[in-house]
Order: sequence, then C-alpha cells, then structure tokens
Amino acid sequence: MEPQGGGPEGEKDEGDEGAFPDWFVESFADYWQSMGSSRIEGRIAAHLMVSDATEGVSAEELAEAAGASRGSVSTYTRSLVARGFVRLVRRPDDRAHYYVMDEDVWVGFLDKEQAYLRSQSALAARALARTTPGGPAHERIRNMRDYLSWLLEVQQLPAAWRRFKAERDSSEG
Repeated sequence: MEPQGGGPEGEKDEGDEGAFPDWFVESFADYWQSMGSSRIEGRIAAHLMVSDATEGVSAEELAEAAGASRGSVSTYTRSLVARGFVRLVRRPDDRAHYYVMDEDVWVGFLDKEQAYLRSQSALAARALARTTPGGPAHERIRNMRDYLSWLLEVQQLPAAWRRFKAERDSSEG
C-alpha cells in the first residue's frame, strides 16, 4: 500500500511550519499501516516522536492527537512499550501514566531485535538435535539456525549504528 498525498512522489504537502506535526504524524502512520500495523498505533508513535513534552504525554493527550479512544491508546501504548518504541514514565505526585519516546529509539529497537534473533537461533539449535538428519524438518530448521546466526554475525547492527552516530556527532561538533 502506497502512502497517499498530494505532494511529489505521493508525499503529503507539509504546508507551513505549523502544519509539520500533523503532516509528519499522518505520513508516518501511512507507512506504519502499510507494514501491517495499526494506523492509530502509528499516529501514537509519530506524535511521541515529534513531541517536545520532555516529561511525557498523557494518555488523554495521545487519544486526542491520534483520534482514538482511551482504550485504544492503552492497547497500542502497551504494544509500543513492549516493542521498545515507547517508555512509560511517572510524574511526582501524579497517578496518571505518561509516555515518552527516547531520543534514539532505534538503538533500543535494534537491541530487542538482536535479543529475538539470539533466542530464535538458540531454539533452532536445540530443535535441530531433535530432527532426523537429512529430513525436510532438519533442513528447514538448519536453515533457520544458520540464517539467524548469519544475521547476528554479519550485520552487527546495534554496534554499527552506535559507531555511525559517534562519527556523525563528532563531525558535527
């Protein structure tokens, strides 16, 4: 599904500076939805990405910004927290939940992804010992194990991202 919009190459028109958050939230939600996730979840993530609220955004604010019910916000923020995109924070003397997105949410995402790949690779290694060598299940599980191990060995994405950021930041200063 391609994002819809009126700008060049399907991009929505940003309009004036005041329209930036709305444009970004909708564009981000388009892509989020095109990858099979909920559009509301994409709006929540995008809203937190462009928010200047350093102490977090309340569920009520997210519901209004996403055009969603509080129940939907609760469901989707739990999912975003579980996947490492969002953190739940508290304010002193306030029982409400507030949500923030870390400055570099992407490294947290990569770390969780790497943990997933390691656990699935270990599962495949254990399963391989229980299959008949040369059989179809053995070959599928062997490919699973080797693919996941290869991803972990070759890509080294979290470390590569940290190096890239360090180089970028040192050249800007």
